[in-house]
Amino acid sequence: MRGRMKHVAVIVGHVLLVAFAATALFPLLLVLINSFKTSSEVTANPLAPPTELRLDNFAEAWNYGHFAQGFVNSFILTFTTVVVVLVCSSLAGYVLAGKKIRVWPAVMIYFMVAMTVPIQLFLFPLYYVFAQLQLLGNVVAVGVVIAAINMPLSVFLMRTFFLKIPKSVEEAALVDGANTFQLLRSVMLPVVSPGLITVATIVGLMAWNEFLITSTFLQGGEESSITATLGYLSMNGTFSTDQGVMMAGAVILVAPIMVVFILLQRHFVDGFVSGSVKG
Repeated sequence: MRGRMKHVAVIVGHVLLVAFAATALFPLLLVLINSFKTSSEVTANPLAPPTELRLDNFAEAWNYGHFAQGFVNSFILTFTTVVVVLVCSSLAGYVLAGKKIRVWPAVMIYFMVAMTVPIQLFLFPLYYVFAQLQLLGNVVAVGVVIAAINMPLSVFLMRTFFLKIPKSVEEAALVDGANTFQLLRSVMLPVVSPGLITVATIVGLMAWNEFLITSTFLQGGEESSITATLGYLSMNGTFSTDQGVMMAGAVILVAPIMVVFILLQRHFVDGFVSGSVKG
């Protein structure tokens, strides 16, 4: 009887997982199907398959959405954000996990408070500073701002991964003559590599999809500093009535994110599971 109940529970769990997966994937499939239709076909029946594959929707979306320049700027923005976050959060997480400073409780409280403060409160002061330093439209500078926004969560995650490393590992490396830099580079960071991948994935997705900060500091009307997200949103005025082209633009925008997430999914899940044991 116990084995039968366990078998039923497994079946029910798989059914629920399939239902959740279908709920998440259905909108994406619907966007993909409608990206090959004309606007009239989308309006008539968005659930019906296309009568013919209109690949020119993708060509129009690519040209009018300035995706060529947008993808370059989005990559620079995301790369800058991820690098800054990984360097700073790994160092801060190592220090806070080891309680290597006396005021570490105050620092933890500071990061907790920082997570609750909305970024809208700092938009005007930041804009003034950017204007004074002539950094408006600078993709790298905006990446640093986005990194600062995501820093509290990243520090908490990295601290959790460092807490899982036994103290004896660090002590053994120090006894063998390793300095702090060698300890971090050769011992600690390889052990917390799942955490680095998890943080990089989360922060990278947030940076790629960022709209509020980029539209404020990158002056989205200029093609030289436009990101892929801003390029897609700039299509609303021209193709607001052509749903086929808008759907094609959405596919172009989402496709890189889906590919990266699928490639890193295993490491992402492993990182979350291993980092959720101790906090």
